[in-house]
Amino acid sequence: MSRKILLENGDISGIDQFDIYRQHGGYQSVEKAIKTMTPLEVVDEVKKSGLRGRGGAGFSTGMKWSFLDRKSDKPRYLVCNADESEPGTFKDRYLMEKIPHRLIEGMIVSSYALGASRAYIYIRGELMWLAKRLENAIGEAKAHGLLGDNILGSDYSLDLVVHPGGGAYICGEESALLESLEGKRGYPRLKPPFPAISGLYGCPTVINNVESIAAVPWIVTHGGEEYSKIGIEKSSGTKLISASGHINRPGVYEIELGLPVEEFIYSDAYCGGIRNGRTLKAVVAGGSSVPILPAELILRTAAGIPRLMTYESLSDGGFQTGTMLGSGGFIVMDDTTCIVRNTWNFARFYHHESCGQCSPCREGTGWMEKVLHRIEHGHGTPKDIDLLVDIAKKIEGKTICALGDAAAWPIASAIRHFRHEFEYHIAHPDKITDPDHVYQPMGTK
Repeated sequence: MSRKILLENGDISGIDQFDIYRQHGGYQSVEKAIKTMTPLEVVDEVKKSGLRGRGGAGFSTGMKWSFLDRKSDKPRYLVCNADESEPGTFKDRYLMEKIPHRLIEGMIVSSYALGASRAYIYIRGELMWLAKRLENAIGEAKAHGLLGDNILGSDYSLDLVVHPGGGAYICGEESALLESLEGKRGYPRLKPPFPAISGLYGCPTVINNVESIAAVPWIVTHGGEEYSKIGIEKSSGTKLISASGHINRPGVYEIELGLPVEEFIYSDAYCGGIRNGRTLKAVVAGGSSVPILPAELILRTAAGIPRLMTYESLSDGGFQTGTMLGSGGFIVMDDTTCIVRNTWNFARFYHHESCGQCSPCREGTGWMEKVLHRIEHGHGTPKDIDLLVDIAKKIEGKTICALGDAAAWPIASAIRHFRHEFEYHIAHPDKITDPDHVYQPMGTK
């Protein structure tokens, strides 16, 4: 098993309570940072660590922090993106449920590094019980002098607020999140300016994912160089993976980046293989918005090299033969899966969640859902397959935010790798109109 950083001590009873968390090393990083380090020294340690954003983009966290406009006389803000709405992803929820103080500790140290005296945790609206859990942890930390005015007797003060969203997927996009936090409709903003220059209330702002912020305490306590030794090459550290689908052991796993995909799927330490002894058919590796890959390409690259759980290895080959690590929503599908139905289900989601600001996304997601519904329910025509590809091309890269890409990539990749299955649906409508049908690949290629 991989070493634990984020989920360390997660199995200890009462670890969600301040006293137990503190007994097991909690808040050491706050003491170290505030008492012995300058804010820029904390930023440097995060840079050295090689930590990359764990929300999906994979951009250098330390580099993102360094873009913050420190010359401005406006207040600076740190916003934690806890609006985890990506289908197949549930690792942030798990972390906040099991060890809420780890996130709070990370927020304090990260806010100190950025010079922010007010910070927000924007949490998914459906997780109100977790919002209360975080508020309780904030209250405990404040009662022990780790939040509020003059933390640990220093001249640094921090006010930390939990803000529940309204249950909109689009508010996981950082600028739409800021709009929502300001009390406005969650429309993504045009960039530039970027949040680091003009973010929340027009002030310099950094937005990081729960998992990214939760990794900061370990980095500050043990050093960025030590963190960089974990993992492989440009994919350093550990990563939380939400494993679901047709596997024997679904759940949240903390892995060291660089673990072979095949080991992750089949090892008893992780997913435990495909359930009921079935055969692996396909995997969506990073949440519903990343390209789907068939078994032969998720286990090995097109060049035959074993695929690793890293940003670089999973993207090897581009979108023709690769995918993305994304948010780590690892959805496994066995040979009973109907790819057409799965793709239609994703399309329904993105059509429903489109904010409607950009016409390619607003109209295109609806068209893709209708065409896929037609194919899945036995009314498709041979032209529909190429029509879907054409619509996806007209959406990709033509919207203010990445939701358009997120809607287009799953459809384009499903047709690229499983076109025969779409053709089968169109050629044999009588065999797929049963709502409980299972696609059988025999002789259809």
